[in-house]
Parts: sequence; structure tokens; C-alpha cells
Amino acid sequence: MLIEDYFQQIRLLIESSEIVKLFHVETEKRGIYEGFIRAKLEFKDNSLLHLREFVYVEISLDRKMYSYQYMNSENNLIFRYDNTEHHRKLNLTTFPHHKHDRSEDNIVKSDAPFLAEILKEIEKILG
Repeated sequence: MLIEDYFQQIRLLIESSEIVKLFHVETEKRGIYEGFIRAKLEFKDNSLLHLREFVYVEISLDRKMYSYQYMNSENNLIFRYDNTEHHRKLNLTTFPHHKHDRSEDNIVKSDAPFLAEILKEIEKILG
């Protein structure tokens, strides 16, 4: 797979989502297999998802860095998934993958979700 193919997959997933009202996607190629994608998605209730991924796709998808931050319309954190290695001392079995659930300080273990799973979680929240 080439990085453009991955970028296109992400765009199609966002465009086909029934809960996304508006979105903006920026991509930056760093070679034919590597790149950075940043997106802002707005939902029916004016909540927002900010996503960032630095990916390498030559043999399999390797997200070197990711962050999916979901905020309500008042700009309060609902959740954020990321793989920043700043919570080593919490001894999470999924380290460095984790979720900030409803607050920056409530950090729980989490597998590394993909955008499709994030959109499903937001869909449940929206009802």
C-alpha cells in the first residue's frame, strides 16, 4: 500500500459517515510509504474530533503516532486515545496505548483503536 491509498481510505471513511456534519483533512507525504494526516470532524451536536496520525504503510499499517481527541460543543474533553509514552509509571498493560476518559487525569488502558472504531464510539454517544 502507498501512503496516498491510506489517506484516501481515511477520507472515504469520513465522507461516508452519517454522523459527520463537516470535516477538514490535511495530509503530508514524507515518502511513498510514510506520511502525516490531521483532520477535524464536526458532528451533528457540534462536538469535534481532532485526529492526528503519523503512519508508515509499506508492508502493514504502522501508526508511529496517533491521537483521537473528542470534545463536546463546550470544548470539554469526552475522550482522547493516544500512544504518547508519557504514562509509563501507570504500568498500563497496553502501554503506550491509553485512553483519557472524560478528563486528562482519568487514564485507562486501551488497545490502539482505528478511526472506524472511534466513529462507532461517537455514534453511540450521540445516540
